[in-house]
Amino acid sequence: MDIRAVGLGLAFALMWSSAFTSARIIVADATPLFALSLRYLVSGIIGVGIARALGQNWHLTPPQWRATIVFGILQNAVYLGLFFVAMQTIEASLAAIIASTMPLMVALAAWAFLGERISPLGVIGLIIGIAGVALIMGARLTDGLDYTGVAICFIGVLALTIATLTVKGASAGGNLLMVVGLQMLVGCVALTIATVLFESPAVTPSWPLAAAFIYTCLVPGLTATWVWFMLVGRIGATRAATFHFLNPFFGVVIAALLLGEKLGPRDILGVTIIAAGILAVQISRQRKA
Repeated sequence: MDIRAVGLGLAFALMWSSAFTSARIIVADATPLFALSLRYLVSGIIGVGIARALGQNWHLTPPQWRATIVFGILQNAVYLGLFFVAMQTIEASLAAIIASTMPLMVALAAWAFLGERISPLGVIGLIIGIAGVALIMGARLTDGLDYTGVAICFIGVLALTIATLTVKGASAGGNLLMVVGLQMLVGCVALTIATVLFESPAVTPSWPLAAAFIYTCLVPGLTATWVWFMLVGRIGATRAATFHFLNPFFGVVIAALLLGEKLGPRDILGVTIIAAGILAVQISRQRKA
């Protein structure tokens, strides 16, 4: 893994982790599905516009179209839509921790449904990761934990897990930024339908809302997705996923610094355990790749 790949991985992990804090700020002043659909409209138009200016087109390969549609629906609409809804009642740090279990769920699902063998290191990683999540949940049981919000987040992670296991080839065939932009627009369409069906849009204008919305559109929304596909194209999905072990750390630290969310000793220990579990799982899969 070269220096550029390391830089891309660190940048992705930091941007991805910050999205939960900015989302928490957004849903404090706007209904979640409406806000997220508008975010994807803005990000998608910007992404497609920049891609066209760079000479890219929407003549994508079949795997790219499949990735665009599946990820646009499962990742952008279902996964993030559910997380935005849940973050009305749960903290950004907890949402980031739950989202960070995605590599563990991918490894477990690949073993259960695709027949992928798990090495002893991978098994240890899964056990450690699950133990870390249980430790954090146990620490927050006395703090009025919203179980519905937690359940919604885990359903969202399941949707992202399915997308990760079923779609390949998004970074092959060129037009990478166009793929990213079109994914955003697919998510916008799906979330607009969900908004009409399930929500009465409402916005309370504020400077924190405006700043968080602009940041979310440009950084976690557009730039982080583009960086992720660049990283996957450079070192492969298995090695790229190793950087997910940083997400629990970044997620809770950013939420604590910007939102003042509580970070107790058991939270720190749990995050460390989860990160170790994710790293062990990814190293075990990397050795087989």
